[in-house]
Amino acid sequence: MADARPVPARPVLEAPDIARVLTRIAHEIVERAKGADDVVLLGIPTRGVFLARRLADRLADITGRTVPVGSLDITMYRDDLRLGPARALARTDIPGDGVDGRLVVLVDDVLFSGRTIRAALDALGDIGRPRAVQLAVLVDRGHRELPIRADYVGKNLPTSLRETVKVLVAENDGRDAVLLGTRDGAPADGPAGA
Repeated sequence: MADARPVPARPVLEAPDIARVLTRIAHEIVERAKGADDVVLLGIPTRGVFLARRLADRLADITGRTVPVGSLDITMYRDDLRLGPARALARTDIPGDGVDGRLVVLVDDVLFSGRTIRAALDALGDIGRPRAVQLAVLVDRGHRELPIRADYVGKNLPTSLRETVKVLVAENDGRDAVLLGTRDGAPADGPAGA
């Protein structure tokens, strides 16, 4: 008979790893954008916003210029609104000059099915017309349902559908970590896991 006790989530990234990954992604953005002059970072609430702010700080360190950073609420663009309880609206905050003609880098914590990013693209289309849109994620766990890929990935983490990936950020959760668990043994606090 199998042991039915839940397996605790295990860390796959800790604070120093996350810091290193964000620095690498910032350098990749600068290289690909040829200096990041027209880059705007938009974080997808909740944890994507904190990650976008950190990326903006690193981009400023690298380029010596302030990179506009904001947030993009996708709640009303989700395709699963009718499938669950009502969700609280988050905040959309588009920096100064907007997104028209700019390179927008969407920032999220976990890329999974691709449906969140599809919703973000729809929301962004209602705000303006960027020159280009790229995607930066801390973790890509696979299992895509839509033809979406990230341009910048902190860690590729192949998972089973039974596993959960939970990102913790100090600003929201008191510590930085990426935890891998199972549906049965997933951490009880915070989001259910992407």
